[in-house]
Amino acid sequence: MTPAVKALERDGTEFALLSYEHDPRAPAYGEEAARALGLDPRTVFKTLVVCLDETRLAVGIVPVSGQLDLKALAKAAGARRASLAGAAEAERATGYVLGGISPLGQKKRLPTFLDASAERLERMHVSGGRRGLEIALAPADLIRLCPARLAPLLRG
Repeated sequence: MTPAVKALERDGTEFALLSYEHDPRAPAYGEEAARALGLDPRTVFKTLVVCLDETRLAVGIVPVSGQLDLKALAKAAGARRASLAGAAEAERATGYVLGGISPLGQKKRLPTFLDASAERLERMHVSGGRRGLEIALAPADLIRLCPARLAPLLRG
């Protein structure tokens, strides 16, 4: 199993695994997961690695139905600016491949920020640590395990 699943099992957190056949031609991994599993895109969250002030990495977790507001993430992190990290940098820091980056069980614990919309959900879905694997869990459990700070992170 993936480090994300192992972290949940070690903690005794209640979760469910959902899997689907990943299509390598899919243009957006999170949207593919929502569509393949028949989930509301507002409950499926993508994990994005960002660079704060060009010196340190952090994680932003937002619904696949929206876009990360980099200015809002920078503000939440106390940084002047934020930009998306390059694929190689994100993979190296997390230990996961792009499209399978989970906020759980990352190789390096990065400051993590979760969009405040998650607070209204009973269950949310995040990558399970590989393409084609999603984890369903309570937002409070994700916040506790990452640990994550809630902030409004969606553009518009």
